[in-house]
Amino acid sequence: MAEVAYVPPAWRERLETRGLAPLRSTGVRYWAWIGFLLVIIAWAVFEYATQLNNGLIVTGMRDRISWGIYIISFVFFIGISHAGTLLSAILRVTKARWQMSVTRMAEFITVVALMVGALFPLIDMGRVDRVLELFQYGRWQSPLMWDILAITTYLTGSSLYLYLPIIPDFALARDRLGPAAPRWRRVFYQVAALGWRGTPEQRKLLDRAMTTMMIVIIPVAVSVHTVVSWIFAMTLRVAFNSSVFGPFFVAGAIFSGIAAIIILMAVLRKLLHLEEWITRTQFLYLGYMLAAFTLIMAYFNLQELVVTGYKMEAGQTFHFAELMTGPFMPLYAYYWIGGMIVPGLIMLYPRTRTIAGITFAAVLVLVAMWIERFLIVVPGFRVPLMAYGARNYFPTLVEWSILAGAVALFMLIISVFAKIFPIISIWEVVEHRGPEPDAAAEPRRVRPTIRPELRPQLTAAGTTTTEGVQP
Repeated sequence: MAEVAYVPPAWRERLETRGLAPLRSTGVRYWAWIGFLLVIIAWAVFEYATQLNNGLIVTGMRDRISWGIYIISFVFFIGISHAGTLLSAILRVTKARWQMSVTRMAEFITVVALMVGALFPLIDMGRVDRVLELFQYGRWQSPLMWDILAITTYLTGSSLYLYLPIIPDFALARDRLGPAAPRWRRVFYQVAALGWRGTPEQRKLLDRAMTTMMIVIIPVAVSVHTVVSWIFAMTLRVAFNSSVFGPFFVAGAIFSGIAAIIILMAVLRKLLHLEEWITRTQFLYLGYMLAAFTLIMAYFNLQELVVTGYKMEAGQTFHFAELMTGPFMPLYAYYWIGGMIVPGLIMLYPRTRTIAGITFAAVLVLVAMWIERFLIVVPGFRVPLMAYGARNYFPTLVEWSILAGAVALFMLIISVFAKIFPIISIWEVVEHRGPEPDAAAEPRRVRPTIRPELRPQLTAAGTTTTEGVQP
């Protein structure tokens, strides 16, 4: 653990009060929001029951286009999950300080996105009993089985990696909420804190466990989306015939995950009044990462176009025409313009490099990355394998409803989480950062802050002490 820097008591009190405020009280608007999400989820469950009763015929999928919105959304949610834990682990390993106030949001996105994304292959199977058959008769030669193993491992590791840094904040909630809190909350925090008292031995053990998980979770995260890409790359389809789908999917996952973190950060910052601790610094640095990945994604896309376009194998001409001059041209144009060019330009110009501008860029990227998954799946399956015409695919009301329910479930879990767990890692912000000016703002001269207990010695030694300007 890092040595605790001098933190003004008033600043720490504000941080703890604001960080624990959502745990203390719940307003009417919150319950209205929860009710709205539950209505959407209930409608999705009803439509899923319709699918169970009638079969996959109620969807737009047929034998020629057998993957649709379910697999598209599966890849999308699994992709979002990568930036959370992976980004947090990389930044922790590199000892970046600016990200301490948003690490918990990022890590929680991973767990929730994995939980929601893992539902889509089960929904896509059509019948629930096929899940048991997958475990009983599944073949380990199948990339689908590799995917199940990889996602299960990643979900387990990410949940543990999320839980470890919350232990000190569970103890803080246990000690601060007091008897005014409901009994179930007091019991929950008491048990979840695992007897944390902040002793040197406990700190040493926690530091060792977090360091171990940081190192382990990075290769696991990379392997998961690589395995997801193999489901496509190892399928005998012209559009999926690529040996770079692994790094391409990993880069796309991080790209969409960073956008999801920025959006969630902006929403929670506004709703929970966290402006003092989630500043322009976090938005700017994540925006720089978003801009860097626009270049990486452009590189991978151009590489695919040049290599496959140069060879122009059988079926590739049809696939290119579908994307560039055919029915998918508007979506493909938005993917390039809205997903890479415009976000890059927003980060290029200082006038648009604001919190609002970066959040807008993140929204464009998130929409574009869902469209990218759509463009991989549907046009890829439209390429004829035999002498027949290409079939069309458009999701039905059942598919759209289930997707809306999945998004609502994602938001519901996050909303409940924000009322049970401190959304900011309070102890890490105090220990590793403390109060500081916005690093992304214009630099200003600040006189050094001297710890109060050192002032008598420094004064006696003839040193002039002055108070630094606190943000």
